[in-house]
Amino acid sequence: MKLLFLVLSLSIVAGIARAVPASSSQLTLTDKPKKGDVNLVVAGAAADLCMDEADFKVVRIAAECFAADVERVTGKKPRVKTETRELSSHAVIIGTIGKSAVIEELIRAGKLDAKPVAGKWESFIIATVTNPLPGVSTALVIAGSDRRGTAYGVFTLSETIGVSPWVWWADVPPTHRDALVISQGTHTQGPPSVKYRGIFINDEDWGLQPWAAKTFEPETKDIGPKTYAKVCELLLRLKANYLWPAMHECTHAFNSIPGNKVVADEYAIVMGSSHAEPMLFNNATEWKLPKDHWNYET
Repeated sequence: MKLLFLVLSLSIVAGIARAVPASSSQLTLTDKPKKGDVNLVVAGAAADLCMDEADFKVVRIAAECFAADVERVTGKKPRVKTETRELSSHAVIIGTIGKSAVIEELIRAGKLDAKPVAGKWESFIIATVTNPLPGVSTALVIAGSDRRGTAYGVFTLSETIGVSPWVWWADVPPTHRDALVISQGTHTQGPPSVKYRGIFINDEDWGLQPWAAKTFEPETKDIGPKTYAKVCELLLRLKANYLWPAMHECTHAFNSIPGNKVVADEYAIVMGSSHAEPMLFNNATEWKLPKDHWNYET
C-alpha cells in the first residue's frame, strides 16, 4: 500500500482531529429523498457541481476531487461547471465568501446566512437552499470563510458519502451506493482550536523518495510536484494546513524544484521547515560550508 511510503508524525496527525471543534449539526446521508433534500445521485443521474471560475485554485481542486469521490461511490461522475446556466435541478454550489460571485449573490438575496462563519479562520457552512438559482429547485451550498474553509467543507461532504481521507494513500475503497441524498439542514464547522496542523515527511530514504523517484514520478527522479500534490490533498482531506517537506540528503531541497511551491500554494498548504532546516533552508543540500561554521549570529 502507498501508505507504507508516507512516514507521518502520528502525534501530529492524531492532533488534527482533536483540533477541529464539534459542528453545529451533522450532515445526514440517505438513499430515500424527501422534499427539501438534495439528490446528489438518484436514478442514475448526478447533480452538477457549480463554482466560480474566479475563486481560488484549491476550490476547483476540491470540486474535482469530490466529483471523483462521487464516482468512486456510485459510478456516476458529476459535471464541474463554472457557470450558473443550465444546471441540473439539484446541484451543489461551492464557493468562498468574498471571492465567489454566486455565493455573494445568495447572501445578498437572503438565501444563505453566512454570518456564523464569515470572517473566521478555516470555517465553513453547508446548507440546503430552495430555489437558489433559475432552474435549480434545491441546492447544497458549501461556503467557506477562506479558501481552506471551502476545501474543508467539500471534503467533509466526501467523508459523509463514505470516502476516507486515506482513499488514495492507503487504498481504502468506499462502499458502493446506488443513491446519495443529503437531508435538508444546515451544518457549520470551525474555526479550529489549533491554528496550524500538519505532518512532517521524515526518513524518506527508505520509502517515499525511491518510490516517487522510480515509480510514481520518474520524470522528476525525486519527490516532486506530482507527489507533493497527493500529500497536499491528504492534508486537506484531514483538515490540515501545514507541511514540513522531505529534507534528507537523498532529496532535493523543496524550493529547488520550482513546481513544488506552486503545488503547495494551489492546494493552500502552508510550508514550514523541520527541526533540521533552520531559517527555511535545507542544511543537508544547501549548506556548503563545514557544519561547524553554522552560527545563527553570522
